[in-house]
Amino acid sequence: MHTDRLSATFAALADPTRRAILARLALGETCVNELAEPFDISLPAVSKHLKVLEQAGLITRGRAAQSRPARIEPEGVKAVEDWLEDYRKLWSARLDRLEDYLREIQAKGDSDAGK
Repeated sequence: MHTDRLSATFAALADPTRRAILARLALGETCVNELAEPFDISLPAVSKHLKVLEQAGLITRGRAAQSRPARIEPEGVKAVEDWLEDYRKLWSARLDRLEDYLREIQAKGDSDAGK
């Protein structure tokens, strides 16, 4: 994934309204009117949020008669997941080493106590 795309993705996810929109779209495709219902913002404001999400590759918008239904874009979300997976592996390995170290200290303390 290109770094600029990743930056755009995280910038899009930084906004709580956009995260809420994504959570709703995870349930299925819907139109702007339905997406706007839980928010105290205008339809044009929701459309702007959708445009940011679309530019970040997190959603796609189709055409169905007069509406433009939005749907989550799995590949855009997967790119974030892949990026985070590298850090999950890193921290998991570090925590495993810490656990081993603590066991060594504990075992040494237990053997010293038996003297």
